[in-house]
Amino acid sequence: MNNILVPADARLLALRQEWLGVLMGERRLAENTIEAYERDTRQFLTFLCQHIARPASLGDIETLRPADIRAYLAYRRSRGSQARTLGRDLAGIRSFLRWLEKKGLANAAGVRAMRAPKQPRALPKPLKAEDALALAEAGTQLAEEPWVAARNAAVFCLLYGCGLRISEALGLTPEAFTRRSDSLRITGKGNKTRMVPLLPAALSAVEQYVALCPYHLPDEEPLFRGLRGKKLQPAIIQREMQALRGALGLSDTATPHALRHSFATHLLAAGGDLRTIQELLGHASLSTTQVYTGVDTTRLLEIYDRTHPSATHDQ
Repeated sequence: MNNILVPADARLLALRQEWLGVLMGERRLAENTIEAYERDTRQFLTFLCQHIARPASLGDIETLRPADIRAYLAYRRSRGSQARTLGRDLAGIRSFLRWLEKKGLANAAGVRAMRAPKQPRALPKPLKAEDALALAEAGTQLAEEPWVAARNAAVFCLLYGCGLRISEALGLTPEAFTRRSDSLRITGKGNKTRMVPLLPAALSAVEQYVALCPYHLPDEEPLFRGLRGKKLQPAIIQREMQALRGALGLSDTATPHALRHSFATHLLAAGGDLRTIQELLGHASLSTTQVYTGVDTTRLLEIYDRTHPSATHDQ
């Protein structure tokens, strides 16, 4: 790794080279990680040279302030770097300064206090309606045990047809389906309860599973069971989904959670009210539902104009 192109004095360059050697030799970090840390610190020292109008020295590193780090991140952001890249940049700088601190050559308190830029929340992509339906139907075909196939189909129907979280679906008891045949009382995050409509197709899938399940299902115990009769775990459903999407030729984005995401997106596309969808999903805030369904400002205004009593319409 060549130090010639790094604008810093000889001592700082030597220390940086020693640090990279430690990462490679003693800590045995992956080559890609070392290359990233080399690049991160090189870019930072290049910025620092411009920031202070001279090559950086160890003294400049010793007196770094959080404002200097923030200025660097702002500079990188202005050049198009996204939050994930900025977070990685900060990780490399932090590692170097911590190493210098252990040698008594710098104070890394400032960079330790810096939080990495907030990463954008990654959401699953919604499935096409026909793909979501195909997953539920295929669940009755691919498993070797008929009752397992029926179980999978019932779970997938509840995720897509009722918009449940996987933990909510697997937490249901037989009693939940005997109270009413047209809705489910769901206990979600924060122990909050909500009512969601139970589609006839989902109820039918559950009833088929119950009829085939070889285990006794007491009213107040988990409805969905694994092969040994214990409560079904999310990892099993995730694995079953993986097998199904492979058989159906669907992408890796076809996950159990993507079915819940599809429930909301398809409802909105069909003209559903955003506030109602929020309640069905159990979201605490409307903004969460907006992000969850990918609604932009134009779409929100259209919904408002169509549904809100005080909205004005051209005559």
